[in-house]
Amino acid sequence: MNTRYILQRLSLALIVVLGVSFVVFLIVYLVPGDPARVILGVQANEQNVAAIHKRLGLDRPFLVQYSSWLWGVVHGDFGKSLITGQPIGPQLRQRLPATLQLAAAALLIGMLIGFPAGIISALKPGSKTDIVTSIFSQVGVSIPDFWGGILFILLFSLTLEWLPPSGYTPIREDFGDWLAHLILPSLTAGVISASIQTRFIRSAMLEVLDKDYIRTARAKGLQERIVLIRHALRNAMITIVTIVGLQLTALISAVVVVEVVFNWPGLGRLALDAVLDRDYPLLQGAVLTLASMLVLINLGTDLLYFFLDPRIEYA
Repeated sequence: MNTRYILQRLSLALIVVLGVSFVVFLIVYLVPGDPARVILGVQANEQNVAAIHKRLGLDRPFLVQYSSWLWGVVHGDFGKSLITGQPIGPQLRQRLPATLQLAAAALLIGMLIGFPAGIISALKPGSKTDIVTSIFSQVGVSIPDFWGGILFILLFSLTLEWLPPSGYTPIREDFGDWLAHLILPSLTAGVISASIQTRFIRSAMLEVLDKDYIRTARAKGLQERIVLIRHALRNAMITIVTIVGLQLTALISAVVVVEVVFNWPGLGRLALDAVLDRDYPLLQGAVLTLASMLVLINLGTDLLYFFLDPRIEYA
């Protein structure tokens, strides 16, 4: 693998994260409201407000505040919550596994549905299977996350009483209960992801199946399974990996809504609570963590191209 390219991508990813950190800090800085009055209440006198400003460093210039906050983040210190006074770093580390579990499960469901549906649909264009798959894809893309989640709760929890409607159990405490609580939120995000993956995988496979080397492989008498796996699917993997990478980044964003609907204690729920409580340092930490995850996913997707197609060259 090209070491220089890896270093370039890592450098660009670092620059993106740095830019995101600045934007996050700037937006929260410009949000109306005074953190000191969040702590003391709206009836606090100016002397106490000024004391809180000095203690938190809010009386310093913006760039000085940003530099101080960024220096702390680099060393793992995201500051303290305005509401609870607890360090933010441990809260982020506590919530991160729940978000990753939900996103991974949703992506797995999406791939288990989207890959077979897209491939079968591409192999039989215009058939009844293709029509049903296209309808499923269109419906799935059209359904908002929160509405799909509510429908699943009404069906599987309130009507059939098969699954719990919300909540979370750590996997180490009770795997069965963890899985029962995971199914509905991951299914909500996974079905929507599957509908999108189905559409793009179908298009990628149709494009590859129309190539001359596919017709040549079939003319040689190779089994359809070998033609599909060794020639068609392998050459479509660049497009498919791009789609999966984009879907994973979309899922990280989508689980924020799903976490709220199912009361899932991840970073998305933490960010919403921070907004409602006007806990600005906690909001900054949660948003920066989510954004950094998206950057890392895009970086991983780019690096996978080297393994999938050695012919790719980078300037």
